[in-house]
Formats: sequence, C-alpha cells, structure tokens
Amino acid sequence: MKLMNRKLIAAALLASAATLSQAQTTIKLGWTTADSKVDPYAIAAHYFAEELEAAAPGEFNVQFYPNHQLGNDTAMLQAMQFGTMDAGVITGTQVGTLESAFQLNDLPFLYANNQQAHKVLDGEVGQTLLAKLDAKGIIGLGFPEAGFRHTINNERPIRTPEDFNGVKLRVQPSDLFIASFRAIGANPVPMAWSDVFTAVQQGTVDGLEIPLPVIFANKYPEVTDYLSLTSHTYNALALLMSKQTFNKLSPETQELVQQAAKRAIDRQRETVASNNGAVLDQIKAAGMTVNEVDDVEAFRSKVANVYDEYRSKIGADILDMALEQVAE
Repeated sequence: MKLMNRKLIAAALLASAATLSQAQTTIKLGWTTADSKVDPYAIAAHYFAEELEAAAPGEFNVQFYPNHQLGNDTAMLQAMQFGTMDAGVITGTQVGTLESAFQLNDLPFLYANNQQAHKVLDGEVGQTLLAKLDAKGIIGLGFPEAGFRHTINNERPIRTPEDFNGVKLRVQPSDLFIASFRAIGANPVPMAWSDVFTAVQQGTVDGLEIPLPVIFANKYPEVTDYLSLTSHTYNALALLMSKQTFNKLSPETQELVQQAAKRAIDRQRETVASNNGAVLDQIKAAGMTVNEVDDVEAFRSKVANVYDEYRSKIGADILDMALEQVAE
C-alpha cells in the first residue's frame, strides 16, 4: 500500500510539473552586447525578466541570449518578425532600418540631457514610433537607454570638430550616422558590432562612438587610448517583442507584459544613470585619457544640414513635435 501511495504521489507531482511546463511561456530574449552587470542591454533584459516574474510568478520562462548569440540586430529583428525569436533589446539605430521614423533619436545633438529624451520618448512621440512597428510584425514595449554616445579612438583627444579630421571611426551601419560624422569631418566606417573590437585591436579603424557603460563592459579600455565626452547622440534602445509571441497571450497577460516592460525600463534608466559616474572612474583607472569638448555649438553647427536631409525620412510631424518638446 505504501509503495502504491508513493507511486501515486510521484505521478501527481509529474503531472503537476508537466502542467506547469505547458502553462509557461518561453521567451527567447536576445541582445548583441555582453551579459554584464553594467551593460545597459543586459540590465534591461534582466530587469524585464524580473518584472515578468513579479507580475506573473511562474508564467514565463525567460531565456537569455547575449553577445549576438542569435545574430546581429538585423538578424534578431527579422527573427522577431518571423516569430522564431520572442523578444530583444535592440539598438534604436538598427530599428531605424526597419522603420525610418526611429532615426529621430540618432539626430546629432538633439537632446541636451536624459530628461529631455525621456520626455519625448515616454510621450506622444515615443508612442507614435512604437506603434509604427506593429505593421512590421513587432510590438514595441518601450525605450531603455544606453546613455549618450561618446568618442573613443587611438589618434588624439577630440576637443574641436577639427580633431575629427582623418580619424577612421566605426559607426553603426546607418546612413544618418555616416552623414553626421562626415559633416563633422571624420572618416566614418559602418561596421557590425560583432566585428568592431577586432577591427580596433588590429588598427582597421582608429576608434568608434559608444556609450560609457558599453565601453567598459566590452573591454574597450584594453584597445583604445582616448575617450572624448562628445555626447553627440542619445543612445535609445528598444525593448521589443515578436507580434506572433505577443498575440498568443491573453489580453490580460499582454497588459501584464506591457506594465512589466514599463517598470523594467524605469529601473534600467535609473541604474544606467547611477552607474555612469563609477564607470567613468573605472575607465580612467584602466588607463584611458578622458576629456570634455571645448564648445558643443561648434559641433552642432556642422550637422545642421543633417536635420534638413532626414526631415522627410523621419516624418516632419514627428521631428517638429520632438523639437518643440526639447525647446520647452
């Protein structure tokens, strides 16, 4: 009898585990950078998983795929469209290759600080951008951040636009980034993220432009000498989910996912901002020479034509709305 009871209990436990397994929704979540405690992409991914668990305990099985394990940003965007990947923390610039309105955030020197960016992206402009992804098969959940992008290189400190002359700089594969850095005087080289470290190490490029936490998390102090705090572009990330994955969820669970994403993004922004000071100290301690730029307006005047060139691609209404908000 005891043996029979044990067998019945074991069978019940197995059935319960099977039911739980079937009830769980597996979320394959990818990003291109390191799975580091200071990497903004990784922080966003982990906070999203934590908030999903808090909102719906045991309902989601989030599996992490950092360091371009699922391909580069373009490959991951396509995978989400096809439903073979569930979610991703994607560089906003690369989302711009799918929906040109996202190029708004890549306009050089658009935002003076993080608060301006949050105001625009958490309001009507941001919601308009995210809504445009629906027709592409992707659900936009919000905008985590990697902070402002700065310039690192092995040629010289960048203090004036003239210091960019002749510097071969890796930029994101984006026509807007190429146009912006050509306007300033650099020699921009578009390149996939997965190839950049080796390219800098071997001298194929002189440097790149990149946010502070990504510099440190991905070991760039080992291969570059100078960090110039150019703050030329606010690096908005995008927390995205495959529409196919999202549509399999009940309306109630969809709402839970959206609220979990909002809480995760709020936490992620706070963490990235609080990390920046310590990260800058670590970069200096690692041996990089750090400098401020002399005159931001000297750089801004060089890129005025870029705004005119990309106005129609971004959407005049979206650009005007954003410019009004940052001017307030």
